[in-house]
Amino acid sequence: MKQQICILGSTGSIGTQALDVIRQHSDRYEVYCLTANNRWQQLVEQARQYQPAAVVIANEDHYSAVRDALSDMPDIKVYAGKEALDQIVEAEPIDMVLTAMVGFAGLSPTVHAIQAKKKICLANKETLVVAGELICQLAQEHHVPILPVDSEHSAIFQSIVGEGDNAIEKILLTCSGGPFRNFSHEQLQTVTAADALRHPTWDMGAKITIDSASLMNKGFEVIEAKWLFGVPAEQIQVLIHPQSIVHSAVQFCDGSVKAQLGVPDMRLPIQYAFSFPERLPLDGERLNLFKSQKLEFFEPDLKKFRCLELAFESLKQGGNMPCIVNAANEVVNAAFRRNECSFLQMGEVIEKTMQRATFNSHPSLDTYFNTDAEARRIAEECLRGVH
Repeated sequence: MKQQICILGSTGSIGTQALDVIRQHSDRYEVYCLTANNRWQQLVEQARQYQPAAVVIANEDHYSAVRDALSDMPDIKVYAGKEALDQIVEAEPIDMVLTAMVGFAGLSPTVHAIQAKKKICLANKETLVVAGELICQLAQEHHVPILPVDSEHSAIFQSIVGEGDNAIEKILLTCSGGPFRNFSHEQLQTVTAADALRHPTWDMGAKITIDSASLMNKGFEVIEAKWLFGVPAEQIQVLIHPQSIVHSAVQFCDGSVKAQLGVPDMRLPIQYAFSFPERLPLDGERLNLFKSQKLEFFEPDLKKFRCLELAFESLKQGGNMPCIVNAANEVVNAAFRRNECSFLQMGEVIEKTMQRATFNSHPSLDTYFNTDAEARRIAEECLRGVH
């Protein structure tokens, strides 16, 4: 029997690469459902190619366009709206859900998928950033595996497979440093969104690329690593690694370090999450260690990249503070892309939002939704103040 996969966010970078993995292993995997938010034309193209049982367009304004475009394919059911996302992941035939949506929007359908006992292939890091404790409790309660798809967390996972209960001394979380790693504070004052979107090694969506430039993406990955691997923040070290060859590493209690290396290709961690514990063949470039390839590692400058420091601070405070940071970051990230705030002002607005939003040390799921809404309002107010 082919495993049935639901892809939340099939038109994004992760979603499209996941479809390529499924295409390469069509004897093992089949698409049950594809979802998108606004890119309805691409969703229709994917539906025609992969012929899923259902598609969901989250933005209800595009429902009639998708329905009409697929009217000659009656076997494909067309749904719309956020509630439809929550409902479709519970469909009985689904074996695994790839959460490739961007942002806070991925939380609710992930919760529903866990409650429906679906294997989670997690590419939506905000789910664990916002509600890590709750998600881990639900996964344990429903006996649901959560397999990391982020390249760094996949690398950590691959490094600890087979280690049993051997104590982890330190997680070494790598990042390229983005396009501004060698910029001075003065230079950062004038960089634009167009500058930030020119990532040196990875091809990603706009939101994540901006987060990578500010190192907020790495801050979120620190929080994600804490929940995925049960390691406190003080045992997670961020390393700037411009070559993006070492995707991350684990240092054990005896001083041994295990790392996962490879070319920058997200299809590998996607496929590993699908197939674990098996390794399947994958077409693509191979790492050539005979090339003149330096492997460099640097400490990040937390004064220059304030967002990373704020992420560590939110993890230290715990409760709903990472949720506050995530909401504020989504607001400022979008504002920066619209040229409505500067690169350095993003960190300033996030910090002000952290100071003003209501802190809750023991949040429920409802608390997270309320916190997200409140933090967005505060961040928008702070943004108006910087003009």
